[in-house]
Amino acid sequence: MIENYFETIAKDKIYPIIRSKNPDRALEIANALIKGGIKILEINVEVPEIYEVINEISKSATVCAGGIITSTQADYAIRNGAKMFASPIFQMNLVKISKNLRIPYIAGTTTANEAYLAWKSRVQLIKLFPAEAMGGIQYIENILRQMPFLSLMPTGDISLEQVTSYLAVGAVAVGVGRGFYSNMSTSEITEKTENIINEIKDSSKWNKKLI
Repeated sequence: MIENYFETIAKDKIYPIIRSKNPDRALEIANALIKGGIKILEINVEVPEIYEVINEISKSATVCAGGIITSTQADYAIRNGAKMFASPIFQMNLVKISKNLRIPYIAGTTTANEAYLAWKSRVQLIKLFPAEAMGGIQYIENILRQMPFLSLMPTGDISLEQVTSYLAVGAVAVGVGRGFYSNMSTSEITEKTENIINEIKDSSKWNKKLI
C-alpha cells in the first residue's frame, strides 16, 4: 500500500500542500482541489482543529498530514484518517513509525547530504524544501546530476507555472502550496487544478519514475 501511494504521486506529478490556520478555509481549498481532479493532497497541521479537516477530507481523497515532527502528532493524524505523513525535517523516529505502522513517510530535507541520508534510510519520496530559496530549478538539477537515483519532490514557493520546468530537470513530482489557492475562489482553484493536470498529462517528457 505504501508503494501505491507514492506511485500515484509520481504518476500525477503534482502535489498540493494546504497551509491554513483557518479550518473552514482549509476544508474549502481541499474540496476545490479534489473537484479539480486531485487524488492525494497534503494538509499541514497548523492548529489542532486541522485534524478535523483531515478526518473529513480523508473520506473523499488520500490525505498526507504535513508538518509532523513528533510521534504524537503522527499517531493523532493517522487516527484521524491520514494515510501518509510528511515532516519539514528528516528524523529517524519518524522513519521507524513509518516502518512499524506501514504508513508512508515523506521526509523533508534541504541539502544534498540530508537527501542522501534520507535515501540511505530507505525513504522512498524525499521532499526538498525550500526549493526556490535554495536555488530553484538549478539547485534540483545540480543535485540530481550527481545523484540521479534520488526521488526528489521540490516544494517551497513554487508557482504552478514552474511545475513543468522542475519536472524537466528530473523531479519525480512537484509540491505547490499557495500557488494553488492564495486569494482565489473555490471555482478558480478548481479551474487551475484542472489546467495543470491537463498540462502535465499532455506531455510525454516527464518520464522520471519513483526509484
